[in-house]
Amino acid sequence: MSGLKFGPLAGVRVLDMSRLAPGPYATMLLGDLGADVIVVTGGRGGAPAECFARGKRFVALDLKAAEGRTALHKLAAEADVFVESFRPGVADRLGAGYAELSSLNPRLVYCALTGYGQDGPLAQEAGHDLNYLAVTGVLGAIGPHDRPPTAPLNLIADFASGSFNAVIGVLAALYERERSGKGQFVDAAMIDGCMSLMGMFASVWGQDVLPSRGRGWISGEAPYYRCYECADGRYIAIGALEPQFFAALWADLGGGAPPDQFDLTQWPAIEQRFADTFRTAPRDHWAARYAGRDVCVSPVLSPDEVWAQPHIKHRFPDASPDVAPSFPRFGRTEIAPSPCDQRDQSDAILAGAGVTAADIARASPEAERRRKGWSEWPPVFKH
Repeated sequence: MSGLKFGPLAGVRVLDMSRLAPGPYATMLLGDLGADVIVVTGGRGGAPAECFARGKRFVALDLKAAEGRTALHKLAAEADVFVESFRPGVADRLGAGYAELSSLNPRLVYCALTGYGQDGPLAQEAGHDLNYLAVTGVLGAIGPHDRPPTAPLNLIADFASGSFNAVIGVLAALYERERSGKGQFVDAAMIDGCMSLMGMFASVWGQDVLPSRGRGWISGEAPYYRCYECADGRYIAIGALEPQFFAALWADLGGGAPPDQFDLTQWPAIEQRFADTFRTAPRDHWAARYAGRDVCVSPVLSPDEVWAQPHIKHRFPDASPDVAPSFPRFGRTEIAPSPCDQRDQSDAILAGAGVTAADIARASPEAERRRKGWSEWPPVFKH
């Protein structure tokens, strides 16, 4: 089977049956690192969004047909990693459960990426990023104190807590396999990642550091750790938490000797000075004024502005809104975003796995190859 790639994970083959966002993003990261990622499409879920399709090859299978399941098993027998994102039990009914695939390939690292995990009272419930944030306390800690909690896009549960959780689990299991010679099941739950991310904040909830949502040191109430509107209606971000940064910024704004930034009674006066001062000039004036200085002041850029930011351009000269950068960087091994080719390669992939032409026709019928499913991105809204 073709698919030769370079990178730290060159030689690792990933079979991806995940849908929506967290799974496809996780396997894209593995592909960026050099893994050969084969995506199994078909069924109601269809294919992943194009933004997560780069560097992957696509095969459509009808898993309701015996030939489709047999073809899947042949692919799994040659894979190092299998990733799925169904509710617990669904993969088993499709002939793609851990017990069945690991019996064919004991070295297989099988990653099930779900919201609530494989067991527990919520394991079978539907959910999205917002729901996982809600039940883990993350959402209850984000947003203004006098308005509802704020949804932070779907960055925290789906990607930081889900995709990265899966990638860490897969990499660790592959490393352990080098010692044991055996694969294993990886239960990557988004709520688990959320609970881990909250470790620093759960212990100080209800204290001065984080007394409640929108209150405290780093939730937007502290006047030296928040955003201020500038004269042009854009914003500047102030992150002067440490006393030396705060003192330098206060002195530069003509404040003289700095007040005690840990005295809560001083916060209203500090806020007033910052708000009044930053409103006197446009955002880019302040950005230029504090460029290269240790005061932790940055312009708040909109997503379409970041590509012209000098440091971003230096780090990711080939990145764009349509090509997210690859990471991390390595000292000896070069990685880069792979080309995106969403053409169906069912015939070549299945033939390479030893499936006959007659069985390919039954395992991968044209109807499955044409399926788009309901996971297309971006959605089309009516105005």
